Amino acid sequence: MPVIMGRAEAQNHRNHHRAAAHTAKVAPRHGGVIEAITVNGNTRIETSTVLSYMVVQPGDSFNQDDLDRSLKTLYATGLFKDVTLRRDGNTLVVDLVENPIVNRIAFEGNHAVKDEDLRKAIAMRPRAVFSAQAAAADRQKLLDLYASKARFGATVTPQIIKLSHNRVDVVFNINEARQTLINKIVFVGNHAFSEARLASVISSKETEWYRFFSSSDEYNPERVRYDAELLRRFYLHNGYVDFHMINATGELSPDRKSFYITFTVSEGPRYRLGKMEVRSSLRHVESKDLYKYIDLFPHQWYDGTAIQNNSTSMQERLQATGHPFAMVRSEIARNPEKRVVDLLFDVNEGPHVYVERIDINGNTVTQDKVIRRQLPMAEGDPYTPFDRKYSKAVLQDLGFFSTVSVDQTQGSAPDRVNVSANVVEKPTGEFSLGGGYSTDVGVLGNGSVKQHNLLGTGMDAGISGTVAYYEKQVDLSLTDPYFLNRNIVAGIDIFGIQNNYQTYQSYKEGRYGATLRMGYSYNNYLSQSWSYSLIDRNVGNLFSGADVQDYGYQYVPSQYVQDSAGWTLLSQLSTTLTYDRRDNRARPRKGFVIRVSGDFAGLGGNEKYLRGKIDGDYYLPLDSITGNHDWGLQFKGGAGYMGDWSSSGNRNIIDNFYLGGENLRGFLQGGAGPRSAHYHDASGRTLPEAGQEDLIGGRFIYTASAQVNFPLPMGDDVGISGRYFVDAGGLAGLRVAHLYTNPRQSNYTPVSGDTLVPRVSTGVGISWKSPFGLVNIDAAVPIHKSYNDRLYPVRFGFGQQF
Repeated sequence: MPVIMGRAEAQNHRNHHRAAAHTAKVAPRHGGVIEAITVNGNTRIETSTVLSYMVVQPGDSFNQDDLDRSLKTLYATGLFKDVTLRRDGNTLVVDLVENPIVNRIAFEGNHAVKDEDLRKAIAMRPRAVFSAQAAAADRQKLLDLYASKARFGATVTPQIIKLSHNRVDVVFNINEARQTLINKIVFVGNHAFSEARLASVISSKETEWYRFFSSSDEYNPERVRYDAELLRRFYLHNGYVDFHMINATGELSPDRKSFYITFTVSEGPRYRLGKMEVRSSLRHVESKDLYKYIDLFPHQWYDGTAIQNNSTSMQERLQATGHPFAMVRSEIARNPEKRVVDLLFDVNEGPHVYVERIDINGNTVTQDKVIRRQLPMAEGDPYTPFDRKYSKAVLQDLGFFSTVSVDQTQGSAPDRVNVSANVVEKPTGEFSLGGGYSTDVGVLGNGSVKQHNLLGTGMDAGISGTVAYYEKQVDLSLTDPYFLNRNIVAGIDIFGIQNNYQTYQSYKEGRYGATLRMGYSYNNYLSQSWSYSLIDRNVGNLFSGADVQDYGYQYVPSQYVQDSAGWTLLSQLSTTLTYDRRDNRARPRKGFVIRVSGDFAGLGGNEKYLRGKIDGDYYLPLDSITGNHDWGLQFKGGAGYMGDWSSSGNRNIIDNFYLGGENLRGFLQGGAGPRSAHYHDASGRTLPEAGQEDLIGGRFIYTASAQVNFPLPMGDDVGISGRYFVDAGGLAGLRVAHLYTNPRQSNYTPVSGDTLVPRVSTGVGISWKSPFGLVNIDAAVPIHKSYNDRLYPVRFGFGQQF
């Protein structure tokens, strides 16, 4: 920096004196008219271009001010290293020395930042004009880039290598230095909350050995400002209406190796909610009718976030029920003596604005209609700020665009607006390879090729395959999210699956078929889906073993398994009705979802049954108790029953309900519920008590689960969260082709575990968002089980795509 800045300053200094000197030369010969202008020294830049930059032209007088301005204008272009103006008779002579051209830009000494990222940060480019000022500016940009990565001790020195033909190579020599990490975070002025509690609120963390996967201990001024806002929201969330952030500072240690961050706060008193009122100016909407929309209650601690959410929720409900221009503002009145805040929801009519025109810009691949059908309004519809916010969200959710903005401009009248949706396309094709391990299928590998915006139509197409130790699967799918230009999702899946259950069952299963799908939404919360499946299934490769000579008995598959062996055709119509009020469908923290589903088999094929199921999830955040959004409760429950509507159906055991694994942790998949076995000794007698039993499922199932999700020490930094759970469930009701439970039968096959007495387990688990993929581990022990239920205390899953 000293070299470049020194040269630049010296150059400016010389230029100033040179301009003054040249001005002095022409000053004694004041007056006269410029008859011609001669330009010397320009090799790349056209003479006409040079003349266009000058203030004076032929025919003008030799005016000292105009000559000075011409000199400064030529320097300001950045094209010239030196400029001299002199008078020769009535001719103005311009002597130039052009700045060199950048031949190549290189970086040396960088390891933490890639070359391509450094090139994106600077403005200089090959074949551009070089100037010392530009090099100095790019040097500062590189220092800023390293500062954003907590390397405040980094140094950058531009080196200029002169080449022939007035060209230069620019080499930025970089000493990256060590990262400047946060050594200490201090809070001043806090009384209601401890330093440890406040430290858990902010995103910056003190450096520790285990934060090698995290950047939270790297000092970043932007992050410190963000942390100050997090603290403000935290205090307002907990009732401190008068909270004030005095300052948030970061101080570099004298050895420039670490930072000390200090947050100085003024908490003020804590307030509770007092009176809550609604004032309505809407026509045909009485204030008393709006109290039902208030989700808060008197005497609770003031919560600014909850109040804002309640205002937004009330406004959206009114806009959805015939009042598109309704606006709700919350107003508070403090009473410092009583430490109470009175709350007023002011409901009134906002300005009436209508959409005049909708423009779509930037979509080079995606068709206009794909974008327009996502928008909540059309030309002529009412327009509200909520529409703008919602429009941006739904376009981002498509996943087709890297950036989305929804802007509005004034229309042809005061009550008209033009709305423009501006998008930047991004690649929507996907090729992935992956691998992992699961306790259900063993070591696995998978691959897929997908296009999420086929030919710009918004259709989703792909082919995927999985090869695992116990499973092989291939799936070809096509989905149209707006079938027949209506709010209908339609698609088709063609698949083939081979499952090898012989580690805990006595058969293998194959499924080959296709499924037609269709779904639609009644509103934002209620949706329904339909599907029709035609599947050819095979139960085969029946396992037998255990020689009579060695063990005194021979194991053969259960008679119920033998009855299901062979090929069968399933023709099934299914539907699912879903009511979803979760706050986030990908990562829910509060709300609930209820699903009611039914299957009808018998439109042809070998199976003739009816199967119904209802299940639901409920999520309850514990923020108000713990002050940490990573704490939460999750409740799940469900029940299902299947019956046969014709005696001619096969009653294949692979269609039954199974309990264990994911729906009852601590038990083998399908390991809780009806089981059967068939063994022979040397004389051919059955020995049902010996060895392993086959899992044959049942007609009626119920499950329930309660889970507490909680953060772990160091969890935020390494991406680990924990959970404690209690699972319960029951499965009963034999559904088989024939019964062999009479001991007098020659093929007598007893059944155990056929009971609705609940099996209960409890355990803990962790989820780790590792650099190698998501890792899930659950360890559970049974509290109550049936005789000879099959247990599986630890479930492990790992996968990664790349």
